[in-house]
Amino acid sequence: MPALLQVTRLHKSYGPDTILDEVTTSFSTEQKIGCIGRNGAGKSTLCKIMTGHEEADSGSVTRSSDLRLSYLEQHDVFRLDETPLQFLERYTKAEEWRCGEMAGKFRLKNDVLNAPMSALPGGFRTRVKLAAMLLQNPNFLILDEPSNYLDLATLILLENFLREFNGGFIIVSHDREFLKRTSDHTLEVENGRLTLYPGSIEEYFEFKEGQLQHKLAYNKTIARRKEELQVFIDRFRAKASTAARAKSKMKQLERLKTIEIEHSLSTVKIYLPYVEPKSGLALVCDNLNIGYSEKTVAEKINLDIDRGARVAVLGDNGQGKTTFLRTIAGDLVPLEGTFRWGTNLKLAYYAQHVSQALHPQDDVFTHLQREAVPDVKTQDVLNMAGCFLFKGDDVKKKVSVLSGGEKARLCLAGLLLSKNQVLLLDEPTNHLDFETVEALANALKTYTGTLFFISHDRTFVNLVANAIIEVKNGKVMKYPGKYEDYVYHLEVQARELYEEDAADTEPESDVQDGEESPNPLKKEKSKEARRAEKAEITKLRSQINKTEGRIKHLTKEKEDLLKELEDNPFHFSRQRNERIKQLTVLIEQEESSWLALQSQLEQLIKEGRT
Repeated sequence: MPALLQVTRLHKSYGPDTILDEVTTSFSTEQKIGCIGRNGAGKSTLCKIMTGHEEADSGSVTRSSDLRLSYLEQHDVFRLDETPLQFLERYTKAEEWRCGEMAGKFRLKNDVLNAPMSALPGGFRTRVKLAAMLLQNPNFLILDEPSNYLDLATLILLENFLREFNGGFIIVSHDREFLKRTSDHTLEVENGRLTLYPGSIEEYFEFKEGQLQHKLAYNKTIARRKEELQVFIDRFRAKASTAARAKSKMKQLERLKTIEIEHSLSTVKIYLPYVEPKSGLALVCDNLNIGYSEKTVAEKINLDIDRGARVAVLGDNGQGKTTFLRTIAGDLVPLEGTFRWGTNLKLAYYAQHVSQALHPQDDVFTHLQREAVPDVKTQDVLNMAGCFLFKGDDVKKKVSVLSGGEKARLCLAGLLLSKNQVLLLDEPTNHLDFETVEALANALKTYTGTLFFISHDRTFVNLVANAIIEVKNGKVMKYPGKYEDYVYHLEVQARELYEEDAADTEPESDVQDGEESPNPLKKEKSKEARRAEKAEITKLRSQINKTEGRIKHLTKEKEDLLKELEDNPFHFSRQRNERIKQLTVLIEQEESSWLALQSQLEQLIKEGRT
């Protein structure tokens, strides 16, 4: 397993802060590495040094002559006035057809490829950068936060690609589920050091917890032994006959050292101000049309949401999730129809551009104290600041010197300190690490107000959501299933699209249908025919298994909805009834497909025996 990249005794500091402290490690094409660490730990710095975008203070980076490296950068490398196709051709020097083919793998169609970059949302811009990276025929990838701003459907496409990628990679990400599905090694950047573990992120956390328990047990043993030695010393050092033995015990005591234990990854707790729970409707939308003067994004929206619901607003990028949230937040005027909130509901809206409203001369503490409700104590404000990585003297930092990510975290922390009955959160997990994402999810799970949020972080949505709204093809509707059902359907679609792409790129046979091979090659062609026959049988069996899986999944969803109807016969739900009808049709279609595939398989097997 030869090393493609080797870092040796790398050291990097920013002022008094040491980011990387004499670190050494190596990476190969066999390693699919998930890189984790707290914000500011040095993950991006390590990536930039390895790619040559930044210099280390000391140490070296050795690149193999076989290395073909591609790097997904956090900053934009395109011009806003050029189209994605123009950028891909300029940046990669690849032919137009190759650029279009690679863009297609990330569902970038002609209307997007020929639009100016300035008109594309963040998720589409990331897709373009991914396509540019892969056009360079790399054998090692470095991806710095690829999941930021990517919708779930595109993220699943990227996962499928990375699982099949014939090379190594390092992915910096705070999306735990994404790393679980793509990585078989884990690299942690923490306290200036690197730990490369030959296992998945879950295995690494288990290993780290085991190490912590071992250290705690060792320190407990050392503490007990120190106590025993100190008792002996206190008892016998004053007597001349035992003073020598007491002195020997003192030397033993000095040699006993405990193991220093640094903070673990799971220490953050976020506490939200208490909101009195109330029953009734929180939001009613009546024939609501949303969008802009030049474009209707979605129409005829009819929704009613109960108080206390925690609603995940899901859908592909560009479908209108943010437009919907902005409208019900009062930031956009409805094109037609109405929406109304329940009485005495106070709203707070966290938008992706909300940091623009910060006062530049405020410091962190001043902003948080202003946003907090009067009954929140000063210590609680400081605790919230610490949860969002403003610790110690960081609370004295002026807003004007904060990075974009720090401003976003500050706004979110301030919003959580306000006592609102409704929270509207647009991508709240961007710029947060594992620890803070899971702490925020656990806090929002206990929130007794009403929550609407947009997020593509599966761990976060799984922990928080108890209702789903899907924004798709000009419609905004309640999704009748659970979040796991929603993800499953996207995974099935992505798998089918991926298989279609693979089929499209298979080389066509040189021999036309019905054309016989010359006699000298007849035996060889027979082998090829048998090989093709075997491949077709394998393909059919795979399709049958997938169809059976879909039938099982759809049947379970239908049974759950029928059970819900049976338990609440007087609760009418148009969406539920429509979904039951839809599921019945889908199950019948899948069963018909299964029968057709089974017949094809049986015929092939029969022909193979004759």
